[in-house]
Amino acid sequence: MNYELPNTVRIQEVIDEAEGMRSLIFPRVIDARPGQFVMLWVPGVDAKPVGVSYLSSDRIGVTVSVVGAWSEKVCSMKPGEYLGLFGPYGNGFELEGKCIAIIGGGYGTASLMLLVEEALRLKYDITLIVGARTEKKLLYLKRIQELGVDAIFTTDDGSFGRTGTNLRALEDLLKTKKIDTVYGCGPELMEKSLAEFCVSKGLCCYVSLERHMKCGFGVCGACSMDPSGKRVCCEGPVFRAEEALEFTEFGKYHRDGSAAKHYF
Repeated sequence: MNYELPNTVRIQEVIDEAEGMRSLIFPRVIDARPGQFVMLWVPGVDAKPVGVSYLSSDRIGVTVSVVGAWSEKVCSMKPGEYLGLFGPYGNGFELEGKCIAIIGGGYGTASLMLLVEEALRLKYDITLIVGARTEKKLLYLKRIQELGVDAIFTTDDGSFGRTGTNLRALEDLLKTKKIDTVYGCGPELMEKSLAEFCVSKGLCCYVSLERHMKCGFGVCGACSMDPSGKRVCCEGPVFRAEEALEFTEFGKYHRDGSAAKHYF
């Protein structure tokens, strides 16, 4: 497969996952690792990176949150319609240790689900912590229950699970359980707090970053991180916490398609 050219894919199924979030399932065989992403192209609109959230021997799925014109169009599409798909791309997650914590915030949980499934297959000791602003925004409640993984849910408003942040839930978990490695994906301010906490505690930690991309495979440079120039699409999106904290923009700002800075 030529990963630099789009493959036309038919939408086989659409799943309403949470408020403002849908998964699109395609009958496509793809060799993706946990944490990798694809570029999803809507002709006449745009192409955007999106993490692989479902994968089986004959299907691939992505989960999209409505935040702008591209995502609104994708989430309005129906089974039988077609999109362009490039990839998979990027540096994914690698399992380390035997007792792990996987931390998902908002729609960032989507990029962690293949890691959860792989860790379960390999019989890792897993604690999954999933957080959102409200119960309506929590992803994959039924899917996580069916997987049988040990899970902690948090909401900012206390409408489901624990009240408070994922990081506080991790801090409490560490009081009773030794964790070898932490994996995180979610809002960048959450990721930065998680990275700083883990580094301060000597915990191995990986975070998955999100940046504007035009190509997805290292040519355009739109996703290069200050000051090193490392590309989120190639050297990332998964970085070790210490490496992510060396990026001066991490947790501070990101750039749009014209390279203008937008502060968090």
